[in-house]
Amino acid sequence: MSHTRSAARRRRGAVVATAVGLALVAACQVGVVPVADDGSGSGGVGPSAGAPTGPVAAVCDNTVPGPAEPPAGAVVVRAGVVGDLPEQVDANPPGTVFWLEPGTHTMTPDQYASVEPKDGDTFVGAPGAVLDGRGVNQYAFVSTAADVTVRHLVVTGFVAPADQGVVNHDSGDGWVVEHNTIEKNRGAGLMAGARQVVRGNCLRDNGQYGMNAYQPGNGITDLVVEGNEIVGNNTDDWEARVEGCGCTGGVKFWAVDGADVRGNWVHDNRGPGLWGDTNNNDFLVEGNVIEDNDGEALFYETSYNMVLRDNVIRRNAIVSGRTFAQDTDDFPVGAVYLSESGGEPRVPARTDRIEITGNLFEDNWSGITLWENADRFCNSAANTSTGNCTLLVPDVAECSQPAIASEPLYSDCRWKTQRVDIHGNTFTADPAVTGCAPGYADRMAVLSNVGTYPDWSPYMGDVVQRAIVADQDLTWRDNTYVGAWTFLVASTGRVVPVAEWQGGPHPQDSGSTFEPGPSDGGC
Repeated sequence: MSHTRSAARRRRGAVVATAVGLALVAACQVGVVPVADDGSGSGGVGPSAGAPTGPVAAVCDNTVPGPAEPPAGAVVVRAGVVGDLPEQVDANPPGTVFWLEPGTHTMTPDQYASVEPKDGDTFVGAPGAVLDGRGVNQYAFVSTAADVTVRHLVVTGFVAPADQGVVNHDSGDGWVVEHNTIEKNRGAGLMAGARQVVRGNCLRDNGQYGMNAYQPGNGITDLVVEGNEIVGNNTDDWEARVEGCGCTGGVKFWAVDGADVRGNWVHDNRGPGLWGDTNNNDFLVEGNVIEDNDGEALFYETSYNMVLRDNVIRRNAIVSGRTFAQDTDDFPVGAVYLSESGGEPRVPARTDRIEITGNLFEDNWSGITLWENADRFCNSAANTSTGNCTLLVPDVAECSQPAIASEPLYSDCRWKTQRVDIHGNTFTADPAVTGCAPGYADRMAVLSNVGTYPDWSPYMGDVVQRAIVADQDLTWRDNTYVGAWTFLVASTGRVVPVAEWQGGPHPQDSGSTFEPGPSDGGC
């Protein structure tokens, strides 16, 4: 299975970052609640530690310009001379600085013609420097070289195949990609490697993803995604082309261990804004504005240990929610969707749970969905992350009968939605925004399906359904609700009002407040 794949239908199927350069374009700031910096710069998980101090900036069309003159000792790359950049890189030693003069830079008209950096190379664009694939070249920068820097360039017109990327195609480690505009390419605008810093970029209108954070082998560690505008990606509408591919959105993360995602404006992507798919761990997602994405603001799938705090999350999943409603599919499409994901103390991280706190959820299709597919576990054919096991079991083959029927494998072969703490958030719901969809929108959910497959599964029946409701430490508390919210418990068929949500056999939202919302807008 492709590393981008996920369930076709939901029902079935540590880094320390520097402060974000968000004062780049004060005149083009977008509204987000500022979050305080405790001054430590620790990037830890205390209250607002290391969070941006100012609003998120609109980067696209306002990226920081590069130097108008070549830096001392830099090799000058001529615009309008076909293939000059690859030739200069080939002719110079590792660690060279290349300054691309103003104008358009191209490569020979061969689909595989590209730049092959050496360790420590730096590429700096002058104001107006454009690297253009002209709809012919597949990749801009290809190499496993380490510690490469790409700054102040416009990279456009490259035609990478599906699931592949244009910048850092081979997922080299230690790259710094900052203050670029990477737009209107096929595939992903860029890939990621370990210790990569992606800061202050415009990742816009790429065919599949703004960034595909995937590296073959051991996966990516210590990734920073900071102060970027990530907008309009998946222009090729991959879900329509390959139904159920799970291969769309603003950014896709796969097996990333340690990521700081902060101060970004993630909006108007076709699909989810941010999607963590399969064995991600130790994420800090803070101080972002995530809005107007067709799918979820954040989809965190078969993954572990995360803090989601101090974000503005608004008007997400309305397109996908309406699609479900039109199909009379009553699965709760949330702004934040945790699918077989939770806290796990045995997987080292800065936190041992998923904490969702201090966020403003405004007029999304629904709120937060906590879901676990009883049929999706390691070595099950229903596991669409084919060939992958949980981080607690090294060998897929271990998860088979008779061993899987007993501990520890009975517990450890499942990705569990567990140890989730949802507190101190504000949730607003305006039915006029979501399109007047009573029974489908404005819901919170904690649920599972009845286990039916495969026939040797030890999780048949309502085993997982009962566990997710009663035994897996899932807590809503001290939140503020505005609007007519309803709550799904155990299954889509059990919708409960506030009184039962708070006072039932497994009470939720202790200390929370509930206020009436705006008028129904004529619904």
